[in-house]
Amino acid sequence: TSPVLERTKKLLRPDGPGGAELPGEEGEGQNVWSSILSEVSTRSRSKLPSGKTILVLGDNGSGKTTLMAKLQGAEHGQKGRGLEYLYLNVHDEDRDDHTRCNVWILDGDIYSKGLLKFAVSAESLQHTIVIFVVDMSRPWTAMESLEKWAGVLREHIDKLKIPPEETRGMQQKIIKEFQEYVEPEEAYQGSSQRRGPSSGQENASVSLSLGENVLTHNLGIPVLVVCTKCDTVSVLEKKRGYREEHFDFIQSHIRRFCLQYGAALIYTSVKGEKNLDLLYKYLVHKMYGFQLTTPALVVEKDAVFIPAGWDNEKKIAILHENFTRVKPGYAYEDFIAKPRVRKVRRGKLFPESRAGGVGPAGGGGPAGSPGTQGGADPANVASASPVTSVKKPDPNTKIQAVHRLASRRHQLGGPTRITSSPWSSPVIISGTGPRSGTGTQGGGVSNRGPYSVPKG
Repeated sequence: TSPVLERTKKLLRPDGPGGAELPGEEGEGQNVWSSILSEVSTRSRSKLPSGKTILVLGDNGSGKTTLMAKLQGAEHGQKGRGLEYLYLNVHDEDRDDHTRCNVWILDGDIYSKGLLKFAVSAESLQHTIVIFVVDMSRPWTAMESLEKWAGVLREHIDKLKIPPEETRGMQQKIIKEFQEYVEPEEAYQGSSQRRGPSSGQENASVSLSLGENVLTHNLGIPVLVVCTKCDTVSVLEKKRGYREEHFDFIQSHIRRFCLQYGAALIYTSVKGEKNLDLLYKYLVHKMYGFQLTTPALVVEKDAVFIPAGWDNEKKIAILHENFTRVKPGYAYEDFIAKPRVRKVRRGKLFPESRAGGVGPAGGGGPAGSPGTQGGADPANVASASPVTSVKKPDPNTKIQAVHRLASRRHQLGGPTRITSSPWSSPVIISGTGPRSGTGTQGGGVSNRGPYSVPKG
């Protein structure tokens, strides 16, 4: 509280210089002023904090800038390079307060990772939430992308040289929040208000030991995995042959990754405007303590929402019940294989191997893998028919033609001197030939001066 407020409150106390012996209406006015000052003092202590940061990581083309621009309220985000900055306006309707949340978006080029020092420092790390963006229109890149950017983030945090005791405190806070997650009442639809201390909530929370594969990579900061372009599920079904089993397999692997980092998971679509409002609410819930009224959503394969602390290995195992052609232990890239693209080389078609090389067809993942069904995708095939090679003109053919013409002129009694190289076009032969007659004889050479021999 400011010194001015303290002095004013002291003066207006009943035992203060300005509050003694205030009769009647003046005393009532004093009570009003005291109430106003008390409310101002309370608001000053409960103002939305500033300096919160969202760090967005993901591959090029995954929709990072478009997603955050949509949350900002802009229709189209201007893609930049290196490290982009924008902000989100956060409004507390309950207390009529607002603040700005910083958003840093790192370029999808791995060589831009050195710019992270400008976005997240040792002082701002504890006020940061990280979003890993995954492009669901290319699900075969999902796990590789997640592991890559998680490694970039771990490397950056290690460089910050945060004291071990501070790191342990941040990690303990993440563990506590994970363990004390309580599923909200689905029937209750409250407004987006700041969450105050709720009666009985802490007593209802039971602190349990961390399960298997949970928070094995505790970064000490909240993590959120956002899958974008989930409206392409129907495209994957139609063009890639994906089935429910494939989407369950993808989801199970991503959820295991989330367990390792204590991360939440949400499927979104900017094009279909799906789960964007829910994403914003979850972000302000984690950073500012706003109420979250939406429970976990796992029914629709393109609108999944799993808050941090809800999931475990037993719940993930429910997805395995639908597996018929694949086992849970299969490697991700074996079942969700990169599509093979046929390339044309010297008039022949060669299917591109999964590793990206070009070679003979064969091999592949488990039966039913989209990467092995139906050949190549027509959109990725350079040409469906062999290339017809165009033969270059053969100089010998022209030479033979010139020799035949020269022999013919010799028979007609004219000179056969060649005034141009036989491979140039046209070929010029000088001569007059016999002067009797005005045309050619037997298809011979005209006697009207130089002439051109057509190509070929």
